[in-house]
Formats: sequence, C-alpha cells, structure tokens
Amino acid sequence: MQQGTVGRKRKNAGGKSHHTATLRKVSAPIRATPQKAWRTVGDIASMPAWAPSVSKVRITSRRRRGVGAVRDVVFEDGRCIEEHVTSWDAGSGFTYVATEGLPLRAYVATISIRPSGRDRIRITWQSYLNSTAMTESEFAGLLAEMGAFYEESLANLKDVLSHGKKEHG
Repeated sequence: MQQGTVGRKRKNAGGKSHHTATLRKVSAPIRATPQKAWRTVGDIASMPAWAPSVSKVRITSRRRRGVGAVRDVVFEDGRCIEEHVTSWDAGSGFTYVATEGLPLRAYVATISIRPSGRDRIRITWQSYLNSTAMTESEFAGLLAEMGAFYEESLANLKDVLSHGKKEHG
C-alpha cells in the first residue's frame, strides 16, 4: 500500500497554532473493474461492509448519492461524524467534508477509483486536515489513527471486491 502524510505547523495572526496535513493512502492493486468498485464505493451508506469499527451509516438528506448527499457515520464506540458530499464524479470518485464529530477545523477527503491494468484498479483515499484546538502531539496521534483506519479500510475493500467478504482483525 502506498501512503503519504505531509504536515506542517504555523501560527495565525492571533497566535494560535495551526496544524495542517494531507493524508494519502493508495490500495494495493485490486482485481475488479471500476464499475464493480463504484457499485460499492459510490454507495455512500456501504461503509459498514468494509470500514473497520463503522457500525452504521445513516443517510440524513433526501439525496442518497451525488453532491448534496449527507451521511452520519456511526462508529462502534458511539462517535458520529456528519459528512456532506461536495463533489461527485459518477464511476470514479467523490469528495466529502466532515462538518461535525471530529476535533478539526477542516476535514476534506476524496475517494477515487483508477484503472491499474486489465480488470484491476487502485483506490486512493486522500484528505486535508486542519486543527487549531489540538496540540502537536494530539494532531500527530489523530493522523496516525486516521492513516491506520484508511489502510485497514482499503485492505477490507480489496477483500470485499475480490472475494465478497469483509476482513476482520
């Protein structure tokens, strides 16, 4: 799995520290067509089938797909993150922003599907994060936690698309 994290710290005019990072994880090659992968990834309520510790997803908008769709991602520990779809490229990916539930000032993420040879794809999950409320250590811990979540989710997604089941562990 390819990965990348780039972070930086700066102070704003009020003296508060800004912690900013981009987090990027790319799956290993997956034996699936882009169409098959999109049937799962493009169903924004499907996360419990492939994302670790996600117990359910509630669609809270009239739209179930596309720009303007809103979901609550509920984790097994009770945490809930509200996410709004802001960009939709049917068949190849979408972008969403988290508006509640994370200790961040900004979180924007894109999940995209790209062909990688005959009947193979790679899925990329990339995000931008910004916080003024966390210490540098807390922010680094959140990045590590999110990176592990992305990696396990992409591995599970590979298993679901290749074999039709979710990995546990």
